[in-house]
Amino acid sequence: MYVVRKTGQRTVIQVVEATPLRQRPLRLWLDTRARLRELWLYRGLMQNLVLRDLKVRYKNSILGVFWSLLNPLLMMLVFTAVFTVMRGSPIAKFPAFVLVGLLPWQFFHDSVSGATHSIVGNSHLINKVYFPREILVISGVLSNLVNFLIGLLLLILIFSLFGLPLKGWALLLPIMIVIQIIFILGLSFTVAAANVFYRDVGMLVSVVLLAGFFLTPVFYPMSQLPKSYMLFGIDWDVWRLVYYLNPMASIIENYRIILFIGAKPAFPFVFRTFITAVGFLVIGLAIFYRYHSRFGEEV
Repeated sequence: MYVVRKTGQRTVIQVVEATPLRQRPLRLWLDTRARLRELWLYRGLMQNLVLRDLKVRYKNSILGVFWSLLNPLLMMLVFTAVFTVMRGSPIAKFPAFVLVGLLPWQFFHDSVSGATHSIVGNSHLINKVYFPREILVISGVLSNLVNFLIGLLLLILIFSLFGLPLKGWALLLPIMIVIQIIFILGLSFTVAAANVFYRDVGMLVSVVLLAGFFLTPVFYPMSQLPKSYMLFGIDWDVWRLVYYLNPMASIIENYRIILFIGAKPAFPFVFRTFITAVGFLVIGLAIFYRYHSRFGEEV
């Protein structure tokens, strides 16, 4: 079959071989395996990009990598002053409570906002050499993952100061980190591709992330939200809407259960969060691979 595509003033006609419906799953599997193999071959480039991001972030900085600890620490102190000294929060050991939410949110915020400009900001690389374009997104997420893991050291210190021992359920922490990485990658691929064609996406992402911070139980427990709310004559289940429309709410809640509370998480809840994250990844990759061949023309 024929595909007509306009590139600037030119009209390009491409001949695309139609894949029979019964062969599409096999074709999808082969394409996925080929892309994974290509990513593995370019793992050295990915490592160099991660190191580059970390070096640029802390270049000419006196504290260097310790900013990964100082930033969440300062935010924790501000929220503690506001919600315990000024408002008298009823939550015991509030600094540890809020830090459990701040660290994954900062990981999410920095990764998505950075991914938005990852393709446009590296146009000099895209137009000069070939490499899998998704490496630019993945390397940015991995560099923020390093900061997140460093921040967990601060969390352990705060827990010890407040006499909060990590219980056996904390061993599920790697699983929660993997789920969050999957979700972040899916959303990052989407905004990275969209920003190539519509530069307003960068500003929109900033606004959405700011609103999302207050709509996500980072510095307050989910129990402070009303269970239901009457609007337009409909009784809305607020908790269900927050969990379904904001996957970060589910992710942060699971972090709190296994770390701060030290209890067994609801595994159907964790599984549902995992399925949601995978869904975002599949959609993000589909959008990214659908348009990645046009990135060089647009940037």
